[in-house]
Amino acid sequence: MKHVLDLAWKQNLAFECDMDGHRVVIDASKEGGGDDLGPRPKKLMLTALAGCTGIDVIMILKKMQVVPEEFNVIVEGDLTEEHPIRYNKMKVIYQFKGKDLPMDKLEKAVKLSEEKYCGVSAAYRLAMDLSLEIRVVK
Repeated sequence: MKHVLDLAWKQNLAFECDMDGHRVVIDASKEGGGDDLGPRPKKLMLTALAGCTGIDVIMILKKMQVVPEEFNVIVEGDLTEEHPIRYNKMKVIYQFKGKDLPMDKLEKAVKLSEEKYCGVSAAYRLAMDLSLEIRVVK
């Protein structure tokens, strides 16, 4: 299987594509010479990781009949100072809210996503240090 994405230059530093039937605009900040019409490309890497693992975790937890009241995936990315400026470390924080959430099942769902199912984290792991944390808030 192959994914193909056609990103078209629109104006100044703004680009646009159709992704799964959704219009996505990418641009540079005004400070960087763009018009701030959309998110920056590098930050979309954080979004891709959060979305990939988040979907996995919820799918796995639903099969385990564990549904949190709230669930957030927070991704922190550390950038290098030298060019090319890139992420050299990311931390994924899985934040669950709910009563009587079984920690063993939360840990299992996260581990399955991180080690078996999430293709984004598998690719990123080859390029940088990835770490995780699980938080349960009341």
